[in-house]
Parts: sequence; structure tokens; C-alpha cells
Amino acid sequence: MGTVQSTDFRIDAAPRNGHGLSLSASAAKRLATLSDLEGHPVLLRVAVDGGGCSGFQYRFELIQQPEPDDLTILTDGQAAAIDPVSLPFLKGSEIAWVDDLAGAQFVVRNPNAASSCGCGVSFSI
Repeated sequence: MGTVQSTDFRIDAAPRNGHGLSLSASAAKRLATLSDLEGHPVLLRVAVDGGGCSGFQYRFELIQQPEPDDLTILTDGQAAAIDPVSLPFLKGSEIAWVDDLAGAQFVVRNPNAASSCGCGVSFSI
């Protein structure tokens, strides 16, 4: 499996301004697979929206380019983009790919979440 990469956007490989965000090796591997399947690089956009059963919910989407003000984190040549409004809610979090009996999905391991719903998509602070 080859890895499709792009270098025409800003990448923060190390934590900047103390955000402590990380993209796990499992998430990077899944993004590499998705990039290969798509035939072009894809990034994972992670955002926090109001709503869900616990107050906030995570939104994941595959994109080709981050927005100019996004924070972009890198692991093993793969990237995730986080908008500046969502960043405070995600500080210190790990973005991972989990494949278990409950299903295969991207997840956020968020140390800021006081509680979350059973499916892990919504949370409260």
C-alpha cells in the first residue's frame, strides 16, 4: 500500500501553544488507507458542534485541504485539521481509529469531557 501525501498546507507536528492534541498511529494508518482508496490525500477534519445527548458532539469529515486558520496535526505523514473554535474543547485530546465489536470509527479521547454518551459521539464539559 502506498501513501499519498501533500505538502501544500501548514503542518504542526509538535504541540503548539500547549494544545497537546495528537493523532494516533491507528488514525494515521486509516487515513493512509482512505487516501489510497480515494487516489488523493485526505485529511480528517475534527470539529465540535453544539447538540447531541450530552451537550456537545464531535463531527468528523474527510477533506482535501484545511481552512487557512485550521490547526493541522501530523502523524506518520497523515493529518487532521481542527478549527480554532473547536480547539479549546479538544485540548489534550487524542484522535484515534478504533475497530472493535461496537464498530469501526474515528474517536476522540478527550480528557476535558466530564461525561459522554454511550456511543462516544457526544460529551459534556
